Amino acid sequence: MRAVTWQGKREVRVETVPAPEIEEPTDAIVRVTSSGLCGSDLHLYEVLTAFMTPGDILGHEPIGVVEEVGSEVTGLTPGDRVVVPFQIACGHCWMCGAGLPTQCETTQVHDSGMGAALFGYTRLYGGVPGAQAEYLRVPQAQFGPIKVPDGPPDDRYVYLSDVLPTAWQAVQYADIPPGGSVAVLGLGPIGDMCCRIARLQRAEVVMGVDLVSERLRRARERGVETYDLRRYEGRKELIEEIRDRTDGRGPDAVIDAVGTEAHGSPVGRTAQQMSSMLPRAWAARLAERAGTDRLAALLTAIELVRRGGTISLSGVYGGMASPLPLMTMFDKQIQLRMGQANVRRWVDDILPLLTDEDPLGVDGFATHRLPLEEAPHAYEIFQRKQEEAVKILFQP
Repeated sequence: MRAVTWQGKREVRVETVPAPEIEEPTDAIVRVTSSGLCGSDLHLYEVLTAFMTPGDILGHEPIGVVEEVGSEVTGLTPGDRVVVPFQIACGHCWMCGAGLPTQCETTQVHDSGMGAALFGYTRLYGGVPGAQAEYLRVPQAQFGPIKVPDGPPDDRYVYLSDVLPTAWQAVQYADIPPGGSVAVLGLGPIGDMCCRIARLQRAEVVMGVDLVSERLRRARERGVETYDLRRYEGRKELIEEIRDRTDGRGPDAVIDAVGTEAHGSPVGRTAQQMSSMLPRAWAARLAERAGTDRLAALLTAIELVRRGGTISLSGVYGGMASPLPLMTMFDKQIQLRMGQANVRRWVDDILPLLTDEDPLGVDGFATHRLPLEEAPHAYEIFQRKQEEAVKILFQP
């Protein structure tokens, strides 16, 4: 089969690799019909290269058709149309029962001390082959795959794999009070969808911050008040303007949908670039003990949110030695929530919104639909924010 493989920093390649087979009685094989390119994939493209091996298959946002199921998989049959969540979880352990499948005790990657295994996301999360491919082996298929109706285009449901539950959880964790305000930092796919969900849930003021014209335009068209970072000489000016909009206090909640690749963190960027030049084994040991994040977005959130407000982190951070202003956080009584999205926890809340009325605008959410063979170009334009690329779907 054809699959997108990681080959090195800023280098992916579409190669012919062996097709997956049933390995465990709880496996299923899914023929992928669409698979998203996620902002988290860009971390592998540049930042987290120390934990990658040439030939790793990328991707974790698939929808497709079941081709084969293992002997212990119930509830799925060949021909079913399914969305596959990005994490691999069993559905019956204590953590899954608590609504935390990203901490699944069956698939936790104990060797690296991490939570549930993820598709296509470094050896830290199990080194499981990913979904930017023609076929995908799905472990724990008795729980993971979400059956969806035949008929509507893939765009209607594919975002259940990651974008929708990640944004939904970010808004739930933000705990925006009725009639309250929220600022979303970063208007990529997750931040954009956070704004849509917050508006749907009737937040009175939804503000979006970014520096990419296309992303700002998309948010404005959905009724979001936008702030273009390019207009400000520094973070202070942005914070003052948003505080003025919120009676001088700051927003009730701030969602950081940027993560470790934030602009405006030259020291963190330099440290990441230097680390990526080391041999992978050395770089991995360094990252595990002294990895550094670019903290511009998180520091902005800490300064921006009102006293007693909530910060919700959905952007991925990976550093181990990034200093935080704990005195300020303590003094302001900031509530901080974060983590990978617990996909199956939120599916029942989201599915009723994926109707013909399409209140979240999923049908037109993708900016690009490309064949798998164009993956190297897709990664490049997404990483460089070119050609108005906001959300890219591969169609094997």
